[in-house]
Amino acid sequence: MQNYHAILCYDGTKYNGWQKQGNTSNTIQEKLEQILTEIAQTPTEIFGSGRTDAGTHAKGQNANFHMNFSGTPKQLMTEINSRLPEDIGVLSLTEAAPRFHARLHAQAKRYVYNIWTGDMPPVFWRKYSFWCKEMPDISRMRQAAAQIIGTHDFKSFCANKRMKKSTVRTITEIQIEQKENRIVLSFTGNGFLYQMVRILTGTLIEIGEGKRSTEDIPSIFSAQDRACAGFTAPAKGLFLDEVFYDRAEGSGKA
Repeated sequence: MQNYHAILCYDGTKYNGWQKQGNTSNTIQEKLEQILTEIAQTPTEIFGSGRTDAGTHAKGQNANFHMNFSGTPKQLMTEINSRLPEDIGVLSLTEAAPRFHARLHAQAKRYVYNIWTGDMPPVFWRKYSFWCKEMPDISRMRQAAAQIIGTHDFKSFCANKRMKKSTVRTITEIQIEQKENRIVLSFTGNGFLYQMVRILTGTLIEIGEGKRSTEDIPSIFSAQDRACAGFTAPAKGLFLDEVFYDRAEGSGKA
């Protein structure tokens, strides 16, 4: 049975996130497994590189699944895409090493968050950005972001109050760029906690708006209390942009 590595994109607007759930079939994973099972004529599971929240999008979600298929990976990709709804797509499909696992072998991820600024709401970006009527101070946001880069305990930036595992993560890069009406934030790290990117974004927005000081970051870390960080930015502005792998695992880089 062949192990396949897929790179996926999806508009998460109407879905309850990536991971299948017992109380709904309206998840990305569930939609994909239904189609893979139809093609394979046997129950087929797909494993994502990580969860994305309800309403969150992806340009580069990675996943793997095992299947017997007589054609080429390109033929299988075409077959899958022909059955998928228009808001989910397979960007590439390759044969992977037998033991490759999209989640367990992921080395790092990059998430991107879109902020729209200006007097008029983002008509065409309304599903993919958070609207800030006033332009935040990008220089202040960058000063604060520089203090977030590195290895820290991100418990204050985690929405899961019952988190029992380690909340220490390493952020290797944060970029903040202005592209006309958009401010684009990108976060690269070895792992992210539940709603961590959205809370980091909300905190940086508050700093950019002057509601917090750039010097607040160390005290937020030391508090280890979600209530001390900023608001949770809406899911609709967030994209899973890219997942990185060690080529030695036989998967290549997403």
